[in-house]
Amino acid sequence: MTDGDHRPRAAAVFDAIGAAYEQAFAGSEPHRASLAWLLGRLEPGSRVLDVGSGTGRPTAQTLAGAGHDVLGIDCSPVMVGLAARQVPGASFRCADIREERLADGSFDAICVYFALLQMSRDEQSALVRRLAWALRPGGHMVLATVPLDVEDVEAVFMGQPVRVTSFAAEDFTAMVSAAGLRVLRQDEALFTPAHPDAVPEPQLFLYCRRDGAAG
Repeated sequence: MTDGDHRPRAAAVFDAIGAAYEQAFAGSEPHRASLAWLLGRLEPGSRVLDVGSGTGRPTAQTLAGAGHDVLGIDCSPVMVGLAARQVPGASFRCADIREERLADGSFDAICVYFALLQMSRDEQSALVRRLAWALRPGGHMVLATVPLDVEDVEAVFMGQPVRVTSFAAEDFTAMVSAAGLRVLRQDEALFTPAHPDAVPEPQLFLYCRRDGAAG
């Protein structure tokens, strides 16, 4: 989904939210637990893709701080600027991940934290398939979403109007499995962001692996 100047709608939303996003979600224990799980499975100096990298914290900062080669891709120039300043040990690119060329097997791990919610279901499915192929065989992916059976629904997120599409939990898990990933574990949580307009939101974290011999 793009606006009139061909930028993803999410770019304008997150340009406006900026650093407030990090403040609202910094207290997420499930997010940090998923990063700890991933760190326990990475070889030293692994190449990691952070999709929808936001301000760079905590994901890119945690992974780069552990010595990994992190590339963050986000459609918001404001977020990319914040991330580059806050996490100089990682690389960041302002781009629409749906249009990025991703070489097969080019990453040891991929993180996708809540980056799919402003895409259509077809776009989400297509992107997850591409991301699965961008993992090396034996590589791991962590995905997080808000598991709701909604499609192109108007909502307000941290004061910004958005249109949200998602899957029910079982359908999201089935979509990820169909993309060629083995779901090793799934955690569900209820999290309330630290923001005046926030309400408790369900969250689903999937811990996945691309099967096959490691390269």
